[in-house]
Amino acid sequence: MPAEIPTHADPVERLRAIMAQLRNPDGGCPWDLKQNFRTIAPCTIEEAYEVADAIDRGDFDELRDELGDLLLQVVFHARMAEEEGRFAFADVAEAICDKLIRRHPHVYAEASADEADAALAQWEAQKRAERAAKGETDTSALAGVTRGLPEWARALKLQKKGASVGFDWPDAAPVIAKLHEELEEVRAELAKGRGHEALEDEIGDVLFVALNLARKAKVDAGSALRRANLKYERRFRRMETLAAERGTTLEALGLAEQEALWDATKAEGL
Repeated sequence: MPAEIPTHADPVERLRAIMAQLRNPDGGCPWDLKQNFRTIAPCTIEEAYEVADAIDRGDFDELRDELGDLLLQVVFHARMAEEEGRFAFADVAEAICDKLIRRHPHVYAEASADEADAALAQWEAQKRAERAAKGETDTSALAGVTRGLPEWARALKLQKKGASVGFDWPDAAPVIAKLHEELEEVRAELAKGRGHEALEDEIGDVLFVALNLARKAKVDAGSALRRANLKYERRFRRMETLAAERGTTLEALGLAEQEALWDATKAEGL
């Protein structure tokens, strides 16, 4: 017999009831029952990126749906934790409410912050105080940068933490000079042919500095890379179409002919 469809007036409570049924060994979903924190974590990351993609495209209908998918991830994790007697969804909501109040003393207490930078500084100071209260002994300015982030995002966080104590270039110009320097070191490693590890090290430096350049130019690196990916995809798919119109395929063309098609797509404004 099918499970009764929840009809809660509160949509969040309805969602929680649906999730509870999906995880119910008696009549639940085999796939949902098989999942655990580790298997769901990649889905959580993917949904966050899909939210960002909808924002980039300015598609607010899609954004609504993607935010729902992201909320499902929170409910899913909270349900699994509740089953193990660790915490429940209400505890998650209560924890973030308390954190927001704690980290906004300029709104909920007597502190003042007239600018966004001052508010951010208070947020970071409160985070340090919270870590100290938990008994954490890492007092580095880099403390608290999680290793669970994508490496490009972690690089930016590390750079921002370093900048918070003044370890930063004044503007983008010296970063561009540093990028040229790092590229020369990659070129030198390629010429030496010393091995993969040394080359990986130098290319890592190039990527790290490129992210620093985006930060100093006040460009969101994730958004910039998404735009670059979309541009590449648009142009590549158009190249395939142009090749087909000529009765051939990209695979059948030489590199020079492929590059000519790429230039043609650029000329079309793609």
